[in-house]
Formats: sequence, C-alpha cells, structure tokens
Amino acid sequence: MKKTKQLMIRTLKVSVGMLFFMSVYSCSFSQNNHLSNLRSKAEEARNYCKVNNMNTDFTILVDMNIHSGKYRLFVWDFKGDSVRLNAICSHGSCGGSPHPKTAYEQPLFSNKPQSYCSSLGKYKVGKRGYSNWGIHVNYKLHGLESTNDNAYQRIIVLHSWEHVPDQEVYPEYAPNSLGCPMVSNKVMKLLDSILQDTSKPVMLWIYN
Repeated sequence: MKKTKQLMIRTLKVSVGMLFFMSVYSCSFSQNNHLSNLRSKAEEARNYCKVNNMNTDFTILVDMNIHSGKYRLFVWDFKGDSVRLNAICSHGSCGGSPHPKTAYEQPLFSNKPQSYCSSLGKYKVGKRGYSNWGIHVNYKLHGLESTNDNAYQRIIVLHSWEHVPDQEVYPEYAPNSLGCPMVSNKVMKLLDSILQDTSKPVMLWIYN
C-alpha cells in the first residue's frame, strides 16, 4: 500500500512536470515562430526599400493576423535586425461606425472609398499633417499596391486616439478606426519623433 502511494505521488510529480515543460515549450515555440515570421517580413521589406530608394534604417510592420488587443505594430530596425518598438494598432470597422461588435472579431479589408475598412499592402509614409484626433498629428499614407492604391483618396492616415491603449489588453479588443492604422497617443509621439528624423520615405506594411 505504501509503495503504491509513493508510486502515485511520483507519477503525479512527473505529470505536473511534463505539463509545465509542455506549457513553457509551447509558449517559447509560439514566440520564436512569431519572431521568425516577423524577421522574414522585415527581410522582404528591406529588399523592397532598397530597390525603391526608401528608408533602409527601419520600417513599420502591422500584422493583422494578431488580435487587436495585442501588440501587432512593430517598428523593425534593419540595422539591428530587431524590434525597436511594438504597439497596439486598430483596424477599420468596415461598417461606417467605429464600434460595430462583429468588426472586432475578424478584420475585413477593402480598398473602396467609404468602406471604412483597412487596406492590406505596402504604403509610403508621406507628409506630416494636422489631425483632429489624438495628439493632432498625422502622416499621409500612399498605397503602393493594387490592394491599397486608393489610400490617399480615402484619406487613410497614420494617427492616434486617446482611447487606444498603450499596453496589451487581450482578451479585450482595441477600438476600431474608420480604416486608418490608429495607435495610442504615447506611441504616436514616439513614431512622430523618428518619422521626422528621416531623409527618405519610410515604408509601412499592413499584412495578414
């Protein structure tokens, strides 16, 4: 009876240990896999920037596969081959209202005017301008692909809003935008400081 009890205790310890190991391994694998995907996108972005005479110091990547309550905007440092800044980024509501319930679950994409959707593709970050939202600074976005070439006409800009959180809020969602990549005021101040300090246009890439 005593031996049976000891065996059960040892088995339980091993099981708990294995579950802990599997949890840590799974988390590590997920993070490593995400970083690998991000690095692959960054390498593609670097090549594009070289060919098109754009900024080769850094780029802005937005992964729409990631939940809006998690960091999914990344400023990638080409020289350091690493993430310089990560942030929450809102996607478009696709419904004419910034708060339709269904728009939080799965972002939809469109290049049509008045769709209020985000558009996938590479953008050139253009001139700095005045915004009615957030810190009152925005950057015009010029779509470089057929999926987003109406961006300037649609007044799609990079801007902030005080209701976008600074930190991850998952499983809660970030508020929807009217199609613009929208960040927190704090993040916009950081982006503004580095975007003003560039001589060549920066590429922003929204993908899924």
